[in-house]
Amino acid sequence: MGLLSGLLGLPLAPVRGVMWLAEQIHDHAEEQYYDPVRIRAHLERVDEARRAGEVSEEEAAELENELLQRLMVRRQQ
Repeated sequence: MGLLSGLLGLPLAPVRGVMWLAEQIHDHAEEQYYDPVRIRAHLERVDEARRAGEVSEEEAAELENELLQRLMVRRQQ
């Protein structure tokens, strides 16, 4: 039965490979999105942009809140 199920499942091998690849890409993207080092660097860029007048206080506060929420989610994991 193992050989038969293996042969019948063979056409699904490319789909399984694509699904595995999609999971790997998702995991890597999520790892980067919640990376504390990247978040802190982005916070510094927001602060620099605020000081340079490139973003308003409201925009900077909104960006900082979003980044801090991502940082907190990472720490809860």
